[in-house]
Amino acid sequence: MTQQTQVVVIGGGQSGLAAGYHLRRLGVDFVVLDAQSTPGGAWQHTWDSLRLFSPAAYSSLPGRLMPPQPGEAYPGAQHVVDYLADYEKRYELPIQHGVRAHAVHRDGAFLRVETDNGSWRARAVISATGTWSRPFLPTVPGRSVFQGVQLHTVEYRNPQEFAGRRVVVVGGGNSGAQIAADLAYDTELTWATQREPRFLADDIDGRVLFDVATARRRALDEGSSDAGGVASLGDIVAVPPVRQARDAGLLKWSPMFARLTRHGVAWADGTTAEADAVIWCTGFRPVLSHLAPLGLRGPRGHVPTAGTRAVGEPRLHLLGYGDWTGPASATLIGVGRPARDAAREISALLASGH
Repeated sequence: MTQQTQVVVIGGGQSGLAAGYHLRRLGVDFVVLDAQSTPGGAWQHTWDSLRLFSPAAYSSLPGRLMPPQPGEAYPGAQHVVDYLADYEKRYELPIQHGVRAHAVHRDGAFLRVETDNGSWRARAVISATGTWSRPFLPTVPGRSVFQGVQLHTVEYRNPQEFAGRRVVVVGGGNSGAQIAADLAYDTELTWATQREPRFLADDIDGRVLFDVATARRRALDEGSSDAGGVASLGDIVAVPPVRQARDAGLLKWSPMFARLTRHGVAWADGTTAEADAVIWCTGFRPVLSHLAPLGLRGPRGHVPTAGTRAVGEPRLHLLGYGDWTGPASATLIGVGRPARDAAREISALLASGH
């Protein structure tokens, strides 16, 4: 069965909700297809102790401030899930949960979205599938011979299952730091990073990072030199659990090891460490396989865009994958502006009749 609407939004997490909010305000007919069976996007699958980088009021989607979480300066993942579920309900967004889009095709004046529950024809599509379901694992010698447990960030939940064990956490970003801090008290921890971890000043959080990312994009658009943006400040936001473990001297880092062995890891100088588990906090890649039929992929697996609009297919917009689809667009506070811009462009496209 094929259904028809003006716009199909693929993905019902924070980016899809922000897009839906703005499309609704513009009076556009749309549907949101979400592979998740319940509201909350990827936030419902994170580790237990995850904390946002910003206070609730600075972690909000357009139109609705996130309420503070009692007793927490930086809200946890479940608080975000509850907020997103409330947001979806408050704005009566037309979301179909448990529907996975697997291909987008050109179909004359339409784009056709094939799903595991029929297909949709639309004048425009917003892809907002994020990155969580495509974890990245680096190529490291010996990964296949290591006899311990290997997990990616997406599979880690809490430190209880690792208590008293030897654990290697790989990655010097926010996920690596938060998970290393989580494990620092009850495990024999090795925290391996490509370079010395760079903590942002304790008074810097997501509010500042959003402002810096926005200012950098504005400067680049105006032809100014690149001052480095967020990357120039550091890599790790010192949320309270990270700060506490760091200040207690428990977040000692090691250079990245050269290979895994059967029972641990080994560095190029011959130093070794035994390990029962390795947790790879090594990031993600954009989930874009559903766009493969359009033939738009460019360098580094990205789809070239002008703002959020795909250069090679003006009826397609990409939202929330990173700075290449809008400054800080992969964050709660940052996705609102590019979502608004995408909705406005699509509304103009529909009005033009093209």
